[in-house]
Amino acid sequence: MEFSGKNVLITGSSRGIGASIAKRLATFGLKVWINYRSGEAEAKSVQDEIVSNGGEADIIGFDVTDEGAFMDAIKHIVSTDGELSYLVNNAGITNDKLAMRMKVEDFVSVIDANLKSTFIGCREAVKVMSKKRFGAVVNVSSIVGETGNAGQTNYSASKGGVIAMTKSFAQESAPRGVRFNSVTPGFIATEMTDVLREEVKKAFIARIPLGRFGEPQEVADAVAFLLSDHSSYITGETLKVNGGMLM
Repeated sequence: MEFSGKNVLITGSSRGIGASIAKRLATFGLKVWINYRSGEAEAKSVQDEIVSNGGEADIIGFDVTDEGAFMDAIKHIVSTDGELSYLVNNAGITNDKLAMRMKVEDFVSVIDANLKSTFIGCREAVKVMSKKRFGAVVNVSSIVGETGNAGQTNYSASKGGVIAMTKSFAQESAPRGVRFNSVTPGFIATEMTDVLREEVKKAFIARIPLGRFGEPQEVADAVAFLLSDHSSYITGETLKVNGGMLM
């Protein structure tokens, strides 16, 4: 894939899907900024792997829910590289429980981490990218943002909000040359799915037409496509990466 930009910030990229996205984008010659909140050692490990494979990467620690910290991080990247070409809003959390037992703080904490942080990133990206009238943002949502899920009212609301918000940013930013798209992963083989009991895994897989969990690399490839020049006429779209679980 081809990229006209030079660098990318991926939030929550010290492990899991975010780390896979960082590693994949680095193979296309992009300088990768690896964000972490508390896992500095993990972020450094991702950086070392990228550099050892001939790529360019730096790490930048900040809490994505902290507006000032997020703004300062983007200013630092622009000051260092002269631009921010691409942004992947990937950071997020879960705090699952039945809605009737969910406290407001349980709801708000997930909204802040998943939706508010994505808003901050998108808003600041537009400001920077508009100056060069070029840029692309991919927001990582979830299949439950499209379907809902019992025990995940807060998470579903946050990820559904990401999808709708992405479309709004796409409409506002198209005249400025900045594209916004989202991806909605289904069940992906990560630490979160590793802890599931085997019978639970089998039950989920039975609902997936392709008959398996996805791999983080497959989400990374979808993100790379939506950022790349090959999707230059795509904005406001939601790309499902779920093995056919939701069509």
